[in-house]
Amino acid sequence: MADVDFGLEPDRLDGTPHPRETLNLVGHVAAEAELLAAYRTGRMHHAWILGGEPGIGKATLAYRLARFILANPDAKSAAVQHSTDLSVRGDAPAARRMAQLSHPDLFILRRGLTTDRKSLAAEIRVEDARRLVHFFGTTAGEGGWRVAVIDSADDLNISSANALLKVLEEPPSRSLFLIMSSTPKRLLPTIRSRCRMLPMQPLRAEDVAAVLRGLPDLDADAEQIAQAAEAAGGSVRRAVELLQGNRIEIRAAFAQVLAALPEVDYLRVHELAEQLTGRDGAAAFEVVVEQVLDWLHSRVRSGAATDGVSLARWAELWEKTARAAREADIFNLDRRPLVLAIVSDLAAAQRG
Repeated sequence: MADVDFGLEPDRLDGTPHPRETLNLVGHVAAEAELLAAYRTGRMHHAWILGGEPGIGKATLAYRLARFILANPDAKSAAVQHSTDLSVRGDAPAARRMAQLSHPDLFILRRGLTTDRKSLAAEIRVEDARRLVHFFGTTAGEGGWRVAVIDSADDLNISSANALLKVLEEPPSRSLFLIMSSTPKRLLPTIRSRCRMLPMQPLRAEDVAAVLRGLPDLDADAEQIAQAAEAAGGSVRRAVELLQGNRIEIRAAFAQVLAALPEVDYLRVHELAEQLTGRDGAAAFEVVVEQVLDWLHSRVRSGAATDGVSLARWAELWEKTARAAREADIFNLDRRPLVLAIVSDLAAAQRG
């Protein structure tokens, strides 16, 4: 099992249950059916890449499959053959031990803690990946399957990716690798070639809203939930983040700024920029940047359908905005002039 501090889990979102504790799956019916069919018919590939945008349910599906296989190690059993989905009761021993990170046949590879154990490492280190190799070099604790959840492969560095590749090349029998990635095409080609790809699509807005309504600790009314679900692009994680603090209000206000372009109320923009300063404004600033990049991406798509000049203009502005936002984060720059500059650039581009 990977080094774990329940308070510092990179794949845990504050105020929501962890994917391994989530028993229900919303959406992704076809993906779930494909995994169940592969297991039930004895054609389960040893490694799957679950690809798709962050927060759409990749990890929830991965843990759901892991829970099902660990609870039902015999694919020919009546329980498996008669199953219509991958659900497992929450009081099943495999489900309880998975939630507590105490199942001997489950390994989670993800970013671990730094040496002072006070923060998360920036990437998955090679020593953690080597522990995964050792895990698959031992006998299954319960004589059944051994399952590894890699969340996410996007955090691998070249050394840890090569360590993972080593065990993917010669997998032991009854071993299963469930690899999450938001950008599968960026993974090593040698890793991709040894895995079966399972693309997952963003959720519908109504599915996102249904998940939000089921979260016990979410402090939001029906209108806020509807707004967040519509703006989240099919990602539950993104919707939950939008509902924290005043982010959904900031987003709605900035949507009005974008809708008014090329006209700009600079006094209003300056007021909004003030709310994006300091540590408290960092998350809201990310929301605004993401909103602008989405807006620009829509212009790139429409530009591609008209003429190359507009396509190049919007694409260049997308790159410029993304680069400026990264630099502001890296160098801790004042966000106010950046927000004003972004709006001015958008207005100028809209005028043509």
